[in-house]
Amino acid sequence: MTEAATRQAVEAVFRIERPKLIAGLARLLRDLDAAEELAQDAFLAALTDWPQGGMPDNPGAWLMTTARRRAIDALRRRKLQAEKLAELGAEPEPAAPFASIDDIEAAMDHPVGDERLGLIFTACHPVLSPDARAALTLRLLCGLATAEIGRAFLVPEATIAQRIVRAKRTLGESGLAFALPVASELPQRLGSVLEVVYLIFNEGYAATAGDDLVRPALCQEAQRLGRVLARLMPDQPEVFGLLALMELQASRLAARADADGSLVPISRQNRARWDHLLIHRGLAALAKAEALGGERGAYALQARIAACHASARRFEDTDWPRIARSYDTLAQVLPSPIVELNRAVAHSLAYGPEAGLRLLDAIAETPALQAYAPLPAARGDCLLRAGRVLEARAQFERAASLAQNARERDFLSERARQCH
Repeated sequence: MTEAATRQAVEAVFRIERPKLIAGLARLLRDLDAAEELAQDAFLAALTDWPQGGMPDNPGAWLMTTARRRAIDALRRRKLQAEKLAELGAEPEPAAPFASIDDIEAAMDHPVGDERLGLIFTACHPVLSPDARAALTLRLLCGLATAEIGRAFLVPEATIAQRIVRAKRTLGESGLAFALPVASELPQRLGSVLEVVYLIFNEGYAATAGDDLVRPALCQEAQRLGRVLARLMPDQPEVFGLLALMELQASRLAARADADGSLVPISRQNRARWDHLLIHRGLAALAKAEALGGERGAYALQARIAACHASARRFEDTDWPRIARSYDTLAQVLPSPIVELNRAVAHSLAYGPEAGLRLLDAIAETPALQAYAPLPAARGDCLLRAGRVLEARAQFERAASLAQNARERDFLSERARQCH
């Protein structure tokens, strides 16, 4: 394997193992900055060792063992420094999180279940604000850059960076254990946890930036966490609502891009490529959510919309009036600019482009949507179907200029070129 190929392999392994690595180290050290630093050190060690000795049979275990050894070395240095300072009569540094090296070894080897899920529940503790919870989890569990998280939240990158720094400091000062909370504390943190899991899924389903349209590994991680939550909390309807939504959305992943990676809109997707096993799972989870009384839950409503797409053999068979009604209800349950935008698109397809344009006009000045590419893209589509071709072209051009994802930008630019 060439040096470049080995580096690519190391980077791929690290992207996959990084969340588990940080979660395990955070549980051990109760220090998120130290956990991230040790994970990065293990990655650099792999870049040095693997090209010479080859990739280990269990790369994740190798990375964790390397990080553990470095954590122990750091603890030894800290203890030695404290002892020397004590001999000199100086004030020692604050005590390490663990009293002895034996403790650190035992803590690393102790099984605690799903460490990543434990980290999510810790990051979603009520001591943090909802925005800080989501930003911190996306940073730690998904490795998203602050700029990517900012685009997901429609807020400046600097704001996200401040949230993450403050959240880490707050958790460090709280002394919380980085593990699943007791059963009585689970429900009060559930809403934030579901929000974070869905944000992870969305970043995989429609990457905010970069050259890839989708990031399937993020979708798979979010679906896995959703299934774990469903087993952990089998009486919570919104857990099943979210699981249904993710399964149904993920069923279309393989059809969302052409062989060259370019975007394929749902109107032109080859529905034979949709994953019918995931559709079956999604419909079953939706039925479970509704049986538990969660038919008006925000995630269940969105899953019902996804189910309308899943049940249509052709795009022309889509029940758009039903989707529009579901968005009407969703706008009451979960009022937000994004929901209103999607509602306008649904109404345009159910009742004509002019109906969509009226709803788009109502949200045109919303601050959070001013740099949001889907808004002019939706307006361009309505204008094109209304026969206002030149106006549509201008909207598609604006949407392309705002798009951060290369595939989305290419798609919108092509739509603009097709407006003659």
